Parts: sequence; C-alpha cells; structure tokens
Amino acid sequence: MSLVKAKKHLGQHFLTDKKIAAKIVNGLIHTDQYRQVLEVGPGMGILSDILLEREDLETYMIDIDAESYHFLKDKYPQMGDRLILGDFLKMDLTAVFAGKFAIIGNFPYNISSQILFKILEHKSQVVEMVGMFQKEVAERCASKSGTKDYGILSVLIQAYYDIDYLFSVKPGTFNPPPKVNSGVIRLSRNKVENLPCDEKLFWRVVKAGFNQRRKTLRNALSGTIPKDKMDDHFFFDKRAEQLSVDEFITLTQHVSALGLS
Repeated sequence: MSLVKAKKHLGQHFLTDKKIAAKIVNGLIHTDQYRQVLEVGPGMGILSDILLEREDLETYMIDIDAESYHFLKDKYPQMGDRLILGDFLKMDLTAVFAGKFAIIGNFPYNISSQILFKILEHKSQVVEMVGMFQKEVAERCASKSGTKDYGILSVLIQAYYDIDYLFSVKPGTFNPPPKVNSGVIRLSRNKVENLPCDEKLFWRVVKAGFNQRRKTLRNALSGTIPKDKMDDHFFFDKRAEQLSVDEFITLTQHVSALGLS
C-alpha cells in the first residue's frame, strides 16, 4: 500500500506522532451524548486507527483528496459507505447524521475558520469537536474579552460552546512540517439552545463591531445603527474586544429594542 503524498494546495500536513494522535482522540469526553463521530481530513489514518479501536464510537470519515480516499478504502475495507470522498464544507451533514454527533480532525489550516463556521451552522447536532488548528487560530477561539486575540470567532463560538485549549504541537511532529506551531482545542456544546436575542442580529452586531475593532462601537456600528438612534447606552462607548459574550447579547437586545433588525 503506497503512502499518500501531502498536497500543498489542500493544506495537508500529516501528523506522524501516535502519542499525540491518541491525546487528540482522548479529547473526546462527552461520548455519553453521542455515538457517531466524523473525522475530517483523515489523510493516512493516524487518528482513524485509534478511533476505530473505540467500541463506543461509530466512526465516519470524509476526505476531499481522492488519493487519501482510495488509500483509506484499502486500509479500512470495513468502513463501507462511512468513508466519504467529498468536501466537508459542502457536505450535507443532516443527510448523514439524523441525531447528535461529534467532529474530530487535524484540520487544514487554510480553511480553519470556514470549518468552525460550518460547525456553528450545525450547532444543534454537533455536541463536541476536538481539532488541531494553527496555534494562533486555536488561541483566538479560546481567548477572553479584553485580550488582543479576542474577536469574531471567539464571541460566536463561545456563545454556543464551552472551549478548552488542550495542548500545543510543534511542527516536527508532521510530514511535511508546517511553518507554524499548532494547537488542539475542544468545543463542548453548552446548554443554551437559543440565545435570548435575535441571533441573526447578534451575528451582525458582533461582525460589525470587530470589523473596525479599533473604533468604539458607536462608530463601528454606525453602518448598522443610525447614530441618531444611539443613546447613551454604556456599551456604545466601548470597543468590541471589551465586551463579553453576555454583554454582546445585552447589546443586541438593546439594538433590537430600538426597532432595528
């Protein structure tokens, strides 16, 4: 069985350290809430080997790389239709998973934000995610208000998930080695089914606030809220990075009360 060649245009960096692979898989801790897990971008199967040993999990895999797909098809003939050739970002997850499931992977760093937004789109089903990202992205997701790394992803993810930064990984554990350090995070779905505000407006307010993060919200939100509608509400004189998730929710409720949507 010939090995898979890593492809630069797909952002492939294959993990080679089995101990780190085991730590990633062991990051799945909420398995009492689901049985099915989807591995994104399995490559040559270093995570897959461990996942398939787990009797408490039913593993699915999706890879956009046809070479990886055929390699894995030969390696794991028992997978059948649970091994999918396709693009995770275009995948109809509801057609494959009827109930709750988890996502795991050593994700391509060039589409990491898109992967996270895809998970948010399916937050009602994705109970847990354990994934490897570029360290800066992992830290940004886990950062708290008042820090320079805190941004759109931080707020939107933390509105729906509890997040744990699990550990960092050096470039030498990959083939080929990436030019950056990596970080593994876990997202655990919180108990909030729906935010206590207009969720579409919440996303708009968060994105608008951080798109001009150096400005106060009074100026950053001027394209969303007419300035003559802005009263002396406390948050308008702060910058987006200073607001917690709960404060963004309160701000969204206030904007909604102004008759804007």
